[in-house]
Amino acid sequence: MTEVKSPEVPAPPAAVPAELAPHRTSRIRPWLPLVALAVAAILPYSTVELPGIFDGPLNAPGTLQLLAICLVFGGLAAGYDLLFGRTGLLSFGHALFFAAGVYGTDILITRAGLPLWSAALLAVTGGTVLAGLLGAIALRTAGIAFAMVTLAFAQVGAILVARDFGGLTGGEEGLPLDVSGLPEVLVGVANTANLYWLALVYLAVVVFVVHRVSGSPTGRVLAGLRDDERRISVLGLDPYRFKLLAFTLAGGLAATGGVVYCLLVGGASPHITSSELTLSLLVMVVLGGPGTRWGPVLGGVLYMYLDHRLTAVGTSSAVASLPGVLRGPLSQPLFVLGTVFVLAVYFFPGGLAGLSRRIDPIRRLLPRRHSSRPER
Repeated sequence: MTEVKSPEVPAPPAAVPAELAPHRTSRIRPWLPLVALAVAAILPYSTVELPGIFDGPLNAPGTLQLLAICLVFGGLAAGYDLLFGRTGLLSFGHALFFAAGVYGTDILITRAGLPLWSAALLAVTGGTVLAGLLGAIALRTAGIAFAMVTLAFAQVGAILVARDFGGLTGGEEGLPLDVSGLPEVLVGVANTANLYWLALVYLAVVVFVVHRVSGSPTGRVLAGLRDDERRISVLGLDPYRFKLLAFTLAGGLAATGGVVYCLLVGGASPHITSSELTLSLLVMVVLGGPGTRWGPVLGGVLYMYLDHRLTAVGTSSAVASLPGVLRGPLSQPLFVLGTVFVLAVYFFPGGLAGLSRRIDPIRRLLPRRHSSRPER
């Protein structure tokens, strides 16, 4: 009699150790940028008040303008990181291209009487071409020499602006923007929300461009240049051409940010041409985390927020009533910012973006909640 064998039942899969199982946040992490973008987009409709953080509700014109400036500098820091964090180029003249966008837009509208979109297109094109020309010269050097050459170019631009070259820049007093030829949706306190959305679009475009470039074959070549330029040369690729591409693209993104900034503040002033702005961008990138996707953006937003808020706090009556030992340092925003930067670099060497890498191992070691359902 033939023996009938019962079908084999496959063994249940082995349980994955809790420390190796993917955390729940890893499932939603790819969607966080879209969620953050949606929240930022609806912010002008919110009447929520955050005392101590902002002076008024979120939809107040002053709050929206501060947030818009933070978004612009978040985009500037992300564009500068394309040079510093992703290509390994330390440039001290990046503020020159930002100033080209600001002054170019202002001069073409106020002096030449061009419409906004024509002036913006010409300013961005001019800033990009300027970056290409200066980069073609500066990139003939390397290391500290490259940084000094870019600084020299920036100083020439600052001198031309301060001395009111051709009677175009307004000198030390700056050049107010003639708003009579601007679209009505971008003029007036009531339309601050539109300028905020414009700054948000600029930030989104910069992040998208930098991310696409970094993930492309060109981005991998730029990362190779940062790590070891000789290996790129051995592969038969031209390092000069790729570095010039990164330099020109970063300059064009900075000039685009200058157009948005000109509309936000209603003009141009000489302080944007100083090398201090480039140093501030460097601090933003290091604070957020160079070479990361969101670190420079977070660093730029946080730095500009602290810069504006600490200035207001330093002149407040609360600080004025403190003893002289505390009143002196707290009334100096740069001192407080420098202290925050030193502490951040000491305790978080990878910047704000490195916090997730520090938190994930700790989170995996935490006990997980077991399901109350009985095992089958």
